Amino acid sequence: MHFAGPGTRGGFAIKPLFARGSSATSRAFLFILIMMVLVVVGLYTDRLEPVREKLSAVVAPFYQITDVPSRVNDWRKDTFVSHADLKLENEALKTELLIHQRKLQQLASLAAENVRLRQLLNASQTLQDTVLIAELIGVSPNPLSHKVIINRGIKDGAFKGQPVLDAFGLMGQVIEVGEDSSTVLLISDSTHAIPVQVNRNGVRAIAEGTGDLNSLSLRHVSANTDIRAGDLLVSSGMGARFPTGYPVAEVLQVVRDPGKAFLTVIAKPMARLDRSRHLLLVFADRDQASVPGALGASRNTSSSSSSSGAASGTR
Repeated sequence: MHFAGPGTRGGFAIKPLFARGSSATSRAFLFILIMMVLVVVGLYTDRLEPVREKLSAVVAPFYQITDVPSRVNDWRKDTFVSHADLKLENEALKTELLIHQRKLQQLASLAAENVRLRQLLNASQTLQDTVLIAELIGVSPNPLSHKVIINRGIKDGAFKGQPVLDAFGLMGQVIEVGEDSSTVLLISDSTHAIPVQVNRNGVRAIAEGTGDLNSLSLRHVSANTDIRAGDLLVSSGMGARFPTGYPVAEVLQVVRDPGKAFLTVIAKPMARLDRSRHLLLVFADRDQASVPGALGASRNTSSSSSSSGAASGTR
């Protein structure tokens, strides 16, 4: 015999209105709906901005905590570097430094050469003769012979006895001519002499080489000659070898010995005999058109010959 318990009617159990499974589905649907509403509100309104800021402040420490392993790994790589890696990096840096130093030296050399070329071009513009730029390519190994080799020869119009200048004064003359190169005897050579005159008063003398690149001496200067330290000596044109008026030397010292008939006069060449690399070949009696690559304009009047007793060129 069966008795009806609570929730029963007529001996039969009453089923609940909502099953347990359907209640969980309803709650999930409700949460999804709330989330969609929040997303829409967050996208199109500013009502959730304060909440978002508070949440960012709460979440920030967690981001920092999660980033700790990555930062520890970076610190380990920077701190615990092997000796081999340091050596390789050091060698690479040294190589790079050498490369940059070489480039810097080349730039300095090019800048200096540019200055020298500008000085040479400025000097050529002040000359009245036709000139051709040449480059020094060799120096005589004999210390007792002051000779240099230039890159101009017969095909360029070079000839024996041709005057050679740099940007500052007269350097010497061509003594040997080849097809592509020539040999120049410097005014400081002990076998070289050139007629000069004092630019201040026109007093004439002969400047001789002494075998010292920085020194010339004047031959047979009378004791009562008006010459003093600081006077500029220029080519006199005597002997028709060197054109008139080119700077040759500056008087450094004048020694008057009462027991001697002549003065001892020491002068310093104006040309930079030991360092000039770019030179000028002078064509005194030729126009620019007749010398390929030449600069300047030729003088129409040629130098007249002087007395046969005047010294010029090599002794």
